[in-house]
Amino acid sequence: MPLTSLPATTPANAFDARHGIQAVLWDMDGTIVDTEPYWIAAEKALVHSHGGSWTDEDALRLVGQALPTSAGMLQEAGVRLEIREIIDILTQSVCDGVRESVPWRPGARELLEDLAGHGVPCAMVTMSEGPLAGLVADALPEGTFRFRVTGDMVRRGKPDPEPYLLALDRLGAHVPGVDPRRVVAIEDSAPGVASASASGATTIAVPHFLPLPASEDWALWPTLHGVTAPALDTFVRSRNGGARGGAVELP
Repeated sequence: MPLTSLPATTPANAFDARHGIQAVLWDMDGTIVDTEPYWIAAEKALVHSHGGSWTDEDALRLVGQALPTSAGMLQEAGVRLEIREIIDILTQSVCDGVRESVPWRPGARELLEDLAGHGVPCAMVTMSEGPLAGLVADALPEGTFRFRVTGDMVRRGKPDPEPYLLALDRLGAHVPGVDPRRVVAIEDSAPGVASASASGATTIAVPHFLPLPASEDWALWPTLHGVTAPALDTFVRSRNGGARGGAVELP
């Protein structure tokens, strides 16, 4: 159950109606919650149960990938199950871990709350499937996310832009005249930032398990701790005013 609920109505976006932030799209694993250790443990247990070997280095290659892609790599490691069976086993294991303890990433809950307080819509864009995404969403105040785009809703997962393009399309029902450049996407992995930036969203990379290179296509921030809704609004306006670059300091 949610810890609390947001007000029945939130204020209209208080920022610049022509140039300010319109919405935020959130990756989940590694960005909102630190579930990667749960995924790695599940992968190791499954591969070992089929007599194979799976190291931490092997697991890091799966970070941010679409689940069918990850399942195919586990098949290559010796798991003698169908793709769907592998996904279901891994997801159930991670769901069990989240039910026991939700490992929040620094600053994520606080920023989500501040965005809600400023009337900025948020949505989740994750390669995890509906059950796990629902567990995480249910651990947050009701109404935190306007909608969720999950891995089982798209044909092509990250790094393809399809998940974010779908999210931007759905935002149209919540944000009149949505402009991808005024929508922030927050990601932690290489497949995630590739997907988000290719959609046209203004992308912030907050690396977690693996470092990410500087790029003109996204900004590198070390953490979300202390980041506020006004800071994101300032970032959007400065970014779209022509200030492009790789690593940037927090606003």
